Amino acid sequence: MTTPDPQRPRRGADILRTALRRNTGAMTRGTVLMGLYQAGETAFPIALGLIVEHSLQERSLGSLGLSIGALAVIITTVSLSWRFGMRVLQEANTTEAHRWRVQVAACGLQPVARDVDLKSGEVLTIATEDADQTADIIEVVPLLISSLVAVLVAAIALGLADIRLGLLVIVGTVAILSVLSVMSKRIGAGTQEQQARVARAGAKVADLITGLRPLHGFGGNHAAFASYRKVSTDAKHQAITVAKVNGVYAGTALALNAVLAAAVTLTAGWLAFDRQITIGELVMAVGLAQFIMEPLKLFSEMPKYVMMARASAERMALVLSAPPVTVPGTERPAAGGDLEIDCVRYGALRKLKFQVAAGEFVAIAAYQPRSAADFASILAVSIPPHAYEGAVRVSGRELSDLAIEAVREHMLVNPYDAEIFAGTLRTNIDPSGTSRMVPEAVEASMLTDVVALHREGLDHSVRDRGANLSGGQRQRLSLARALAADTEVLVLHDPTTAVDAVTEQLIARNIAKMRRGRTTVVITSSPAVLDAADRVLVLDDGVITAEDTHRNLLATDEAYCVAVAR
Repeated sequence: MTTPDPQRPRRGADILRTALRRNTGAMTRGTVLMGLYQAGETAFPIALGLIVEHSLQERSLGSLGLSIGALAVIITTVSLSWRFGMRVLQEANTTEAHRWRVQVAACGLQPVARDVDLKSGEVLTIATEDADQTADIIEVVPLLISSLVAVLVAAIALGLADIRLGLLVIVGTVAILSVLSVMSKRIGAGTQEQQARVARAGAKVADLITGLRPLHGFGGNHAAFASYRKVSTDAKHQAITVAKVNGVYAGTALALNAVLAAAVTLTAGWLAFDRQITIGELVMAVGLAQFIMEPLKLFSEMPKYVMMARASAERMALVLSAPPVTVPGTERPAAGGDLEIDCVRYGALRKLKFQVAAGEFVAIAAYQPRSAADFASILAVSIPPHAYEGAVRVSGRELSDLAIEAVREHMLVNPYDAEIFAGTLRTNIDPSGTSRMVPEAVEASMLTDVVALHREGLDHSVRDRGANLSGGQRQRLSLARALAADTEVLVLHDPTTAVDAVTEQLIARNIAKMRRGRTTVVITSSPAVLDAADRVLVLDDGVITAEDTHRNLLATDEAYCVAVAR
């Protein structure tokens, strides 16, 4: 049921090409300005050589003043072109990195999950470090071209003095790049592995933080720390390996550049001694020999950054090119809130079959937690329709034919472990800021005491994962968010397990009152909620085994009485 998306980048090379294509204008401006900078830098030793040459010949103060003015123009050009060139390139780099971060995040937030074997911590690393390193290609290419301009200008200037000096620069540059391009491939492979290990370490620590309280509860925190330490140590060893390779690369580049500069200087000295070039040309050659070490250094580092950008782009492609788990339909549910489960078989569910009429309040007493979790996952479309047998119909239309966004607007499934986000009570209840049911939802979920406890009321700050709230407060906040959405169909999974019996009674009545006329399904073992429902379905061993009101089932079904009575 998956089809490729031709608009989505398929490989790391495609990602790099996309980045380059949509920054052509900025890169052109940056290349021109950085080319001016490098040309100005190259012109400085050439100008010095000409000044020496003419000063020795003419010995004129006017010529000296003109030369000083020319140097001032060169220095001004160098300063301004560098300043504005780097501003243009860094702005484009930052903007491009932002685009890729948003695109990777959008993939993770799409209604349909992607078929990619990466944990959330790994995706986070890809959306940050890899996005930044991929965007570096925006700066790399203009700097590479401008460095090439500097080397070519130097080679031409030296060639005009003596063809052997020009050829020496060109041949030496080609030899240096040939050696370093081979070494850069190893850096790219090592960097990709390093990023993968860092991402695994990030995923591990994210998992540990999520499960910190349970770990402390059964004393597993020490074993968990040892597990993280091992993963982090692997990442450290790989980082050290990459650093060593980078060190060898940088040292080799510096040594080769120094050898070429020394060769140009010695050759120019020999030619001047043999009177084949003038003193002014010697000064120019020595100045260029010292100068070209900077563009050569920059030029020789570019292959390394290209390989690093490509390695990061390949990791981004793991997320961006991953196909969706399923391709949803395009239809929307019809008006009404009836729900039909038709012979669904998945996991612990065996030929599950029942109907909920529009506006009905139905409670499902699931004897096995696995059955409840599988059923909730199917309704939440966390399980693609092609992965289970049977059909789920919402307002008469099969779930597989409906657009996921339309399903989520029509039917909300609130899990028992719903996330609480950093922000305020209000932003957790109404993330979009458009609900008109916030006061009613706060009252129905019995969250009023939490709001009254703080001077800020609904604007009271909430920490990440609700760390400053108790378990019962987090559960009631999650319930308030589900009720405030006011969807046509609402499915709640164990919404009152963390509250006391009195509060549970009040919440059950409030849900029934607030949802009157709207379809509501609650998967629960709470006697209070079961009693508030219009009818109760007993889910045992993957099938519906009984159906009646809560009180009738208590009177006639001994197994039900044992399962739900407290």
